Amino acid sequence: MATTPAASRLALSQLAPGVLQSEIRAMTTLCDQMGGINLSQGVCDTPVPGVVMDAAIEAMRAGHNIYTRLDGIARLRLAIRAKQQRDYALSYDPENEVLVASGATAGLHAAAMALLNPGDEVILFEPFYGYHVATLKSMRVVPVLVALADDDFALDPDALSAAITPRTRAILLNTPANPSGKVFSLSEIEAIAHACLAHDLFLFTDEIYEYFVYDGAKHIAPATLPGMRERTIAMSGFSKTFSITGWRLGYATADARWMGAMSYFHDLTYVCAPSALQHGAAAGLEQLPPSFYTQVATDHQDKRERILSALRAAGMKPTVPAGAYYVLADVSSIDGATAAEKARHLLKQTGVAAVAGSAFFRKGKGENLLRFCFAKKDDELNEACRRLREFKG
Repeated sequence: MATTPAASRLALSQLAPGVLQSEIRAMTTLCDQMGGINLSQGVCDTPVPGVVMDAAIEAMRAGHNIYTRLDGIARLRLAIRAKQQRDYALSYDPENEVLVASGATAGLHAAAMALLNPGDEVILFEPFYGYHVATLKSMRVVPVLVALADDDFALDPDALSAAITPRTRAILLNTPANPSGKVFSLSEIEAIAHACLAHDLFLFTDEIYEYFVYDGAKHIAPATLPGMRERTIAMSGFSKTFSITGWRLGYATADARWMGAMSYFHDLTYVCAPSALQHGAAAGLEQLPPSFYTQVATDHQDKRERILSALRAAGMKPTVPAGAYYVLADVSSIDGATAAEKARHLLKQTGVAAVAGSAFFRKGKGENLLRFCFAKKDDELNEACRRLREFKG
């Protein structure tokens, strides 16, 4: 009598079959294959400040090439403490409330491991950054999306309140936001803070684009609002500000009650952030004047104007971002049934890579949108703009 063979225990995890390559990474690969201009990934290939580069190289030569303390070198933790105090009047103990992480993404990963349980719900705002959603899903945490207004990405406090359930444990806020460039206003952040306080929720904030603000907009650190410091896990970093995305250096600041567990999980996954490179970031925080940060905004606002003009000339309808360094544009005029098809058609015709807007929305939304990154060296951005102006659809 024939027997049914036992199912093999050699199989993918329950999560893995649903995993797809990031559309951002997919477009970067396609762009690289044809030698195009990559406006899809936020690589930020503008020049690295000399003081940052020189200090990292000197640190390597001085022998800072071994493990650091799990939460980073004292010099950098002190510099982060001083930066948070200077910019936001927030006081953190560098011994037990500051974590130097392997990128802001690693900071979020450590926070989620330390503070969330499988089945918990976390509210995010749509359009969202895909890595935020994917990180939560990888830990069996449930992302709950609250859509922002289509025209200006305004937050509806009633929609936020309606999304909160007994399983909600946190809200995740990205401001200035990727991909929309939205800078959340004081009234919107107050509404988010009210929800956190009323329902006893954590607030995770991704503030990596804090210095990329335009037209008089101002970044507000949510931890500064009354009652929010103790429940806010603030994440930022140096990738964008110092143009060192490949160094993988970020940080998190949080109340000491949470930071011990966060540091443990960061150590478990990453051991520590790159040693010598931490000295480079510390030198930048210590030595670069306030004018450096305002110039970052000025330079990128100029780049923003160039890409907006080129997109309009190409028949697209961009939304003007108040912050970050991305533009979402309506590309209904471009051939293709989906945003992914439109992105590939544009790449084929111009050699300019953008990201399908659908990567930042729930299924069925964003199919007439593309995201363009304008944090590029001037000559490369100008060439991309020239090609876009000549694009005929």
